[in-house]
Amino acid sequence: MLGKRARKTVVVAIGLAAAFSLTACNGDGDDGAAPAASSEGQSAGSSNATGSSGSGSKGPTGSSGSGSSGSGSSGSSAGQGAGDAKAGTCRTDALQVEAADNTTGKKEGVVTVSFKNTGGDCVVNGFAGADLKTADGSSISLDRNGEATSRDVIKTGELAAFNIYFPVNDSGGSGVRPTKIVVTPPNETKSVTVSWPAGSLPASDSPDGTKLEISPVHKVG
Repeated sequence: MLGKRARKTVVVAIGLAAAFSLTACNGDGDDGAAPAASSEGQSAGSSNATGSSGSGSKGPTGSSGSGSSGSGSSGSSAGQGAGDAKAGTCRTDALQVEAADNTTGKKEGVVTVSFKNTGGDCVVNGFAGADLKTADGSSISLDRNGEATSRDVIKTGELAAFNIYFPVNDSGGSGVRPTKIVVTPPNETKSVTVSWPAGSLPASDSPDGTKLEISPVHKVG
């Protein structure tokens, strides 16, 4: 099962073919994450999320969308020092969200969702909420994998990211075609919708056990 298999390093392709290394920093932390809520947003270009807070194609570049109300829970964790302790949770309105296809294998696909901090220093800790919207209007929830979370401080202009792992459709049929990803940053309630940048999913369960799941959000670099 892929959920228990450690993936220590992945390549993130963002913007003008820039390459980054996604690594866990600063040890384990809480894994509280806000489940994504359904929304339809813009699917082209890069922009900060906009919207109101609530209670609850393959290529190297992704796209940002509009924010919408969502629902979820918040988490907390101990500070790393006097300066870091003052940093609050990274808020959706201060994050530029993109998605890029980083699939290299024939069986397992990888889509990387990145958060660029456009505000002041902030903290990411745990799993994001992520749902896939399909061409027929259905919604697919994603399971968390078994990787450890960490409390990472993201400075202005820096990136955090997580991976969506999915079985590649090699059946020869059309399969299930996602069109959007509804993303809620960790410990936030406001979601952003971005375009799905990869191919289709198998119409039935993958015979080799490959499954849809997400990794925790970690600082890039």
